[in-house]
Amino acid sequence: MRKYVMELVGTFFLMLTIGSTVIAPNDAGPMAPIAIGSILMVMVFAGGHVSGAHYNPAVTLAALLRGAISASEVPGYMVAQFVGAALAALAVGLFKGEPSIAPLQIDPTYALIGEFLYTFALCTVVLNVATSRGTSGNSFYGLAIGFTVLAGAYAMGPISGAAFNPAVVLGLTLVGLFAASNIWIYLVANFAAAAAAAAMFKLTEGAETGQRAA
Repeated sequence: MRKYVMELVGTFFLMLTIGSTVIAPNDAGPMAPIAIGSILMVMVFAGGHVSGAHYNPAVTLAALLRGAISASEVPGYMVAQFVGAALAALAVGLFKGEPSIAPLQIDPTYALIGEFLYTFALCTVVLNVATSRGTSGNSFYGLAIGFTVLAGAYAMGPISGAAFNPAVVLGLTLVGLFAASNIWIYLVANFAAAAAAAAMFKLTEGAETGQRAA
């Protein structure tokens, strides 16, 4: 149970930071990706030893396919992540005063490609810095993961909204930043990228068999 509580808390603060920094009034403007990458970094450091600090259903899928967690753990992880994001969306609405928001206008093709590429990058980084025997015991895994999201947010923010996370997609849809009709784009891109990252990890790591919390 402690793993799932940590996943809920970490995802909550990730989504709360995203909503609070990108929604007017008092949004963080071009500094928003720094705040988002930073909260993910510290939450990864805070929860890595408890749950593996996924805070992202796509990362959980990648960890499952890589063999870092068991199938029986996946429902608990994903429910906790989606609940955390939904609760954070409610908090954002409270803090922002239920603002009127126009959903982000995206090109489905470009958004699909952008979300796939940076979710792939994120899952690849997580698997290699947090589950590989070769990097076991490192002190940089939180920085690596947080900075991947920071870079992705700057690169893909105008194109896809830079979610890279199905739980965040739910939260951003609930606050009105994403159109409900576009959810499929993110789910397909994020989960496909997770599967691709797990496949690449197995290919590049070869006989890697050591398991750590992802």
